[in-house]
Amino acid sequence: MAAADNDLTAPQWDELLALWGACAYCGGAGPFQKDCVLPISRGGRYTQQNVVPACRACNASKCNSEVTGWMRRKKLDERAFLQGHAEILLHLRARSTDDGAPAPAEEVGAPSDT
Repeated sequence: MAAADNDLTAPQWDELLALWGACAYCGGAGPFQKDCVLPISRGGRYTQQNVVPACRACNASKCNSEVTGWMRRKKLDERAFLQGHAEILLHLRARSTDDGAPAPAEEVGAPSDT
């Protein structure tokens, strides 16, 4: 059975781990869990563009919260996260367009119009 377009593959997860190198939210060390920036319960998808590595404490604390509001409440560096996430999304987009594959959707978790 082929993977759906919202199924994160093991190689994609490995690439995210290498790109982030730490918990996407607090910068802490692993082990890491997969966390959806835009929770599935809020319309997010389980894709490379929407999943980040999170330490156990951040993943449990964030749960289904909206990421920026949660980061403000926890007094985490929201700007560093958003900048890092944007840079990684640009990297993924450039890599996808270079190899002829479709580019990721514009918004995290949003289906592509093309």
